[in-house]
Amino acid sequence: MLTAMIVIFVLAYAAIALEHPIHINKSASALIGAGLLWSIYALGAGDAHRVSEELGESLMGTAQIVFFLIGAMTIVEVVDAHDGFEVITARIKTRQLSTLMWLVGFVTFFLSAILDNLTTTIVMISLMKKLLDKQDDRLFFAGIIVIAANAGGAWTPIGDVTTTMLWIGGQVTAVEIMKGVIVPSLVNLIVPLAITAMVLRGRPVVAPQRLEQRDGHQTTPFEKNMMFFLGLGILVMVPVFKTITHLPPFMGVLFGLGILWLVGDLIHKEKDESARMPLTLGHALSRIDMGSIVFFIGILLSVATLEHTHVLSSLATWLDQTVGRQDIIVLLIGLVSAVVDNVPLVAASMGMYSLDKYPADSFLWEFMAYCAGTGGSILIIGSAAGVAAMGLERIQFFWYVKKISGLALVGYLAGALVYIAQHHLIG
Repeated sequence: MLTAMIVIFVLAYAAIALEHPIHINKSASALIGAGLLWSIYALGAGDAHRVSEELGESLMGTAQIVFFLIGAMTIVEVVDAHDGFEVITARIKTRQLSTLMWLVGFVTFFLSAILDNLTTTIVMISLMKKLLDKQDDRLFFAGIIVIAANAGGAWTPIGDVTTTMLWIGGQVTAVEIMKGVIVPSLVNLIVPLAITAMVLRGRPVVAPQRLEQRDGHQTTPFEKNMMFFLGLGILVMVPVFKTITHLPPFMGVLFGLGILWLVGDLIHKEKDESARMPLTLGHALSRIDMGSIVFFIGILLSVATLEHTHVLSSLATWLDQTVGRQDIIVLLIGLVSAVVDNVPLVAASMGMYSLDKYPADSFLWEFMAYCAGTGGSILIIGSAAGVAAMGLERIQFFWYVKKISGLALVGYLAGALVYIAQHHLIG
C-alpha cells in the first residue's frame, strides 16, 4: 500500500511541476492525486472509521487555509475593482530607470507583505505597461518585480500562501515571523536591486505616448481611497484579531469581508444596477482564482495521506541522518521550490517535522518560511508570481534564466546567510 501511495504522489507531483509542458492544469493533477491516495489508504487500512476520522481532521485544517484565501483574494478583487491600487501607483514618478527600479522594488516588497505576491505582481506589472514603452525595459522590471514580490510575501503571515500555511498550522506566529524574516527578505531584495541599478545607471525612462485607459466603470476618489484603505486595513488587522480572540485567522478575514461588503453596499446604494454590479462583493467572488483554491485543496489533502501513514516522518528521519544539518536541508528545500511548487513542499515539511520537537517560531520554521517563499524566484516557473509575470509579459523561460535567475540566486543565498548569522547572534 505504501509503495503504491508513494508512486502515485510522485506522479501527481511530477504532473504539477510539468503543468505547462504537458498542458494539464495542476488542479486536475492535485485532485486526482488526492482521490487516488485517500482511496488506496481507505482500502488498504482496513479500518474505515479511523480513516474517516483522519480525513475529517485533515479537511478541517485544509478548510481553514482555503476559507482564509477566499476571503483575502475577494478583498483584493474589491479593491482592484474600485481602482484602489492607483492610490499607490499614481505617486510613482521618476525619469531615471535606476531610480524607478528602486521605487518599484520597495513598493512591490511592502505591498506584497500586505496583500500577497501574486496580486502584487499583477498590479505592478500592469503599472509598468503604463510607465515604460520599451519591451526590454518592461521585461527586466517584471523579473525584479517577481523577486521583490516573493521577498515581500515571505516575512508576513498574509503575504505568501506558504507563510500563511505555517501561520495557520501554528509553526510560526505573526510578530515573530515578521521580526525574524524581514531583514533577510530585505537583503534578498536589495542585493539584486543594487546590481540592477548599476546596470541601468544613466538610462532614461521612455514612457508610452498614450497611457492606457481603464475601460468600463468609473469610481470617485472617495470610493478609491475608502475601499483601498479599508481593504488593506482589514488584512493588516487579521493577525491582531487572531492574537486578541485566539480564533483561527479565517474567521478574522471573513469578518472583515462582511464589513467591506456592508460598506460597499452603502456607498453604492444610490447607483443603478449596471453601474453597481462590477463593484459588488458578489462580482468580486466570481473573479477570484478558483483554480488555485482547488489546487490547494487537492495538494493539502494529498500530503495529509502521507502524514497519516508516517511516510513524511520517515523521510524527515532519513534527511536528518543523511544530510545532518538542518540549515542545509531547508536551504535545499528552498532551491527545489524553484523547480516545483512550494505549496506541496511546505505542506510536506509540516508533516515531516512535529511541533513537539520543533516548536513554533523555531529556526526550522522561520528559515522554511524564508527559503520556500523566496527560492521560487530563481526560476520563472518556481512561484505563482513568476507564472503570472510570464503570462502578462510573455517572458521566455530561458530569457529569465539568463537575465534574472542569477540575480535571484545571489539574493536568495545572501538573505539565507543573513538569517543564519542573525539567528546565531541574537537567537
